[in-house]
Amino acid sequence: MSKFFSILRMVKIEHSIFALPFAYSGLFLAAGGWPGWWAFIVLTAAMVAVRSFAMAANRYLDLDIDRENPRTQDRPLVTGELTKGFTLAFIGGCALVFVGTTALMNPLCLKLAIPALLWSGFYSLTKRFTWLCHYVLGSVLGLAPIAGWISIRPEFAWTWLLLALAVTLWVAGFDILYACQDVEFDRSRGLKSMPASLGLERALRLSRDGHLAAAGLFLMAGMTANLRWTYFAVAALIGGILWFEHRLIKPDDLSRVNLAFFTLNGFVAILLFAGVLLGL
Repeated sequence: MSKFFSILRMVKIEHSIFALPFAYSGLFLAAGGWPGWWAFIVLTAAMVAVRSFAMAANRYLDLDIDRENPRTQDRPLVTGELTKGFTLAFIGGCALVFVGTTALMNPLCLKLAIPALLWSGFYSLTKRFTWLCHYVLGSVLGLAPIAGWISIRPEFAWTWLLLALAVTLWVAGFDILYACQDVEFDRSRGLKSMPASLGLERALRLSRDGHLAAAGLFLMAGMTANLRWTYFAVAALIGGILWFEHRLIKPDDLSRVNLAFFTLNGFVAILLFAGVLLGL
């Protein structure tokens, strides 16, 4: 049981709240309502597997960095609760589960499974060479509404494209906020996070602008899906939450980063899915 809880800590299972609601949004929008238990369960299994794969790969690839960062000293790979060998086996197992679940969807999803795994693992390396790393991470989570949609309707749609762009900018925006905690460490280690590369003021400004664009894209996605007014009311509320989030953090006061990062953004994901259900 202790190893099981260590795995949950390693993959930060509570952060599933950032991805699952968007995958479900894509699924319900594609179905025009309840998609059925089979589609729901298969998508859930696929999302949990790929997210666990990405997080475990991140912990494995960043182990040398995490050992030096004071903020990450309690991570299971750093403390030795989980070994590198076990983590590699876990990563491989998650990859197999993900590919297997995509095979239960349709041929397109199966063809895209390996590229999706490679992209979700690649983002961990990007902070070593570009401050665009936050947008790469955002694009990984931006795949969630696409995955939900094409799992039952393997076709292009403006709705999933706009949602994917919105999620990409939203995630990048709050990841920039999170990275503000590690400015000095990132600079000393030569890591290219946006706050470390461009400075706190400019990074916070770009985070705010990205969230403003995301709020607009959420509204546009609802228009392409012909959702009811209730969705737009919720989308407007999300815009208000994102605005409030940026009122909490200033270059000289980062004390409320965790409130902005996890609590408020968790509400964004849940509210968006709730808005989709109400809009349908």
